[in-house]
Amino acid sequence: MMMRQVLARAVRAPTGLSRAAYSASPVAADGSGRHGTTILCVRKEGKVVVIGDGQVSQGSMVVKPNAKKVRRMGDGVLVGFAGSTADAFTLLERLEERLEEHPGQLTRACVDLAKAWRTDKYLRRLEAVLLVADKDVSFELTGNGDVLEPKDGIMAVGSGGAYALAAARALADVPDMDPEDIAQKAMTIAADLCVYTNHNFTVEVLETDESRTSEPADVEK
Repeated sequence: MMMRQVLARAVRAPTGLSRAAYSASPVAADGSGRHGTTILCVRKEGKVVVIGDGQVSQGSMVVKPNAKKVRRMGDGVLVGFAGSTADAFTLLERLEERLEEHPGQLTRACVDLAKAWRTDKYLRRLEAVLLVADKDVSFELTGNGDVLEPKDGIMAVGSGGAYALAAARALADVPDMDPEDIAQKAMTIAADLCVYTNHNFTVEVLETDESRTSEPADVEK
């Protein structure tokens, strides 16, 4: 009996942590403890860049180094996800259905998905976060029903999201620095700091109408 009590104390969670928080792994930089990856979106000078690393972790073990967590959906929509891969793909399918119902209306599609995600008995069990962007808007979608749009065009999620976000915001004011260079540098910093993020990046770039109109026209001689 005494031996059992000693063993029970030995495996007890540290003071101040719940049993669920103690067992959750990997731990995200924002404290959520769920999403062991980093996804970053940067919007600047008529370009939208979504970048993500390729590491898949299971506890303290790396099970895959080159997963593709950033994708191009339909015509002109970029999506990145953090969290359970199966859950994320289920949500991507639902988002694609909403985009088919409301073509060219990303905001409406995201709001509809967030409503269903929050209220549906099956969907609300899914553990993932989505970053979605088109030529006009960028959103972060969560299972709490949130549809968040960044004021500066920069947002990040996942275990290294806070590092990538801070680095990208610091680099955004550097003159003549391309948004793709900002995203690559910020993700490199996040990968250097976060053990659940590697340097195997997937990058998708979308040019907006602003970037096309800003290009100088060819002058005929």
